[in-house]
Amino acid sequence: MKIILSNASSDPIYIQIVNQIRQSILSGELRSGDSLPSIRQLAKDLQVSVITTKRAYEELEKEKLIDSVVGKGCFVSGANKDFIREQRMTRLEEKMVEIIRESKELSMSKQDVIDYLNLLYEEEHTP
Repeated sequence: MKIILSNASSDPIYIQIVNQIRQSILSGELRSGDSLPSIRQLAKDLQVSVITTKRAYEELEKEKLIDSVVGKGCFVSGANKDFIREQRMTRLEEKMVEIIRESKELSMSKQDVIDYLNLLYEEEHTP
């Protein structure tokens, strides 16, 4: 997991951390049960206050994206699979709408788009 902070961002640092960890979970980069760096380690790695990373983890815990286990650390939650799936489906839908708009600009028919998608799908699943 790589977190990049920007001083130019209008978002507070803890929100930047929350957004990037959330994105890693929703994209599947981080999976249920994966451990996260300790609050202190993340603060050290990002060169921010422990209070900042603690607040970020608390936000993720409120969203039920991570679980905190006393003495063991923080882990990606397995309890919120429906939420994660719904978020991923929303992202997929946004990408599909973008594809539809782009295909219309290229004057592709609906069937052309379907055929092209089928071709790419088959290529992706060929061993």
